[in-house]
Amino acid sequence: MVMTSHITATADNPVLRVAPASPAAAAAYFGASLAFHADVSDVAPTLAADGDPGFVVLDTRSTASWDQGRVPGAVHLPTALIPERAAALLDPAVPVITYCWGPGCNGATRAALALAQQGYRVKEMLGGFEYWVREGFAFETSRGVERRGADPLTAPGDAVDCGC
Repeated sequence: MVMTSHITATADNPVLRVAPASPAAAAAYFGASLAFHADVSDVAPTLAADGDPGFVVLDTRSTASWDQGRVPGAVHLPTALIPERAAALLDPAVPVITYCWGPGCNGATRAALALAQQGYRVKEMLGGFEYWVREGFAFETSRGVERRGADPLTAPGDAVDCGC
């Protein structure tokens, strides 16, 4: 038996003060969101698999940040340098996945915009470097490859993936 309810906007309910979008509008919005974003939990195993992942990962942070730690195999191109250096570092036929520090930083968004304006196909990696590390994926530093245990608030400790 399928339960349904009539959803209406109500002034006394802050969640439903603005009614949810129609299913068609929600499908269009969330479908578009997936065209613009990738998750660290999807990027990491794709990079770890044998063969060409079909994209390049771009670290858009400063050199000091890059030296502190980075996604293995990432290309380093700070956002401010994209206009002058992107053509020398990136193949326009290969999609680019941008990242910056984390969800509190919009540097990867600014980089994605700059790349899109130059004709690159681009997605932003949600969570950035922060969630890469917090989910327990290996990262490179000036000292070599490092890995920290997964934060149980961001990733299941004993599962291959989160199931989402």
